[in-house]
Amino acid sequence: SVSVEVSLKMALQYWYNKGLRDKTRFVTPRGGYHGDTFGAMAVCDPENGMHHLFSDVLPQHFFANRPTIGNTSEALLDLEKILKKNHQRIAAMILEPIVQGAGGMNIYEPEYLKGAKKLCDNYNVLLIVDEIATGFGRTGKLFGCEHADVSPDILCLGKSLTGGYMTMSAALTTAEVAETVGVLMHGPTFMGSPLSSSVANASIDLLLSSDWQTKVIEIEKILKKELLPLKSKETISDVRVIGAIGIIEFKQPLDMRSTQERLIGEGVWLRPYGKLLYTMPPFIISEDELKRITQAMSYI
Repeated sequence: SVSVEVSLKMALQYWYNKGLRDKTRFVTPRGGYHGDTFGAMAVCDPENGMHHLFSDVLPQHFFANRPTIGNTSEALLDLEKILKKNHQRIAAMILEPIVQGAGGMNIYEPEYLKGAKKLCDNYNVLLIVDEIATGFGRTGKLFGCEHADVSPDILCLGKSLTGGYMTMSAALTTAEVAETVGVLMHGPTFMGSPLSSSVANASIDLLLSSDWQTKVIEIEKILKKELLPLKSKETISDVRVIGAIGIIEFKQPLDMRSTQERLIGEGVWLRPYGKLLYTMPPFIISEDELKRITQAMSYI
């Protein structure tokens, strides 16, 4: 959430310093999730997200049709309509690359990300890529935007940045954006914590010194082998796998309590929500441990 807040503020201050002070809104695909703080909540899915309670007090932004496998052209056309009509008011587009996380665990085609970047450039809008869930190898690339060979104007990082051992997030940007922004109007109490920074450095060193790419390929193969056949079950509407992410979407919402009790009984801790049951295992997981997870998922 904090990384997203910083990124949104960075985009606003960028255009403010350029004298384009009407560019105060954002555009984002439906189905997205970017966090729980006020700025982040405002760019989460407004209808199917987790923040209905606050809808009347959140800033109103623009929401494009959700990209999915097979609808890239249509989704980009909808995005272009919004940008063409409103680009003078839009500071940036924010999206999760390739995989939309807590908003529905939706996987879409790299061509959408590539097309979105081109449209943003054409209409003078910054692109913010939220890699908090996808960064550091989760999708099979070090960063999800690499699937589309796209370099965003602003990049949000978190979660695996510290391996989950310490609270830390980061917002990266280009030299041009940084120089235009100058002194960013942002300064939380624990910003730049030396302890968190040390943990982040150690986590990144550990990842980059390992053969993580081979490991993620192995995890993906096992997830596909064990989970894809479950598509034939009457209760399941879809199964999706990319990198070290495995997702089962059911036709009906799961009862969270009974589902979790069943999973715990199998020695597995997963978070079901809505119609979804998913796993994002650590890269060091063994084949037997991973199969224990997929077997437990198959029992639901």
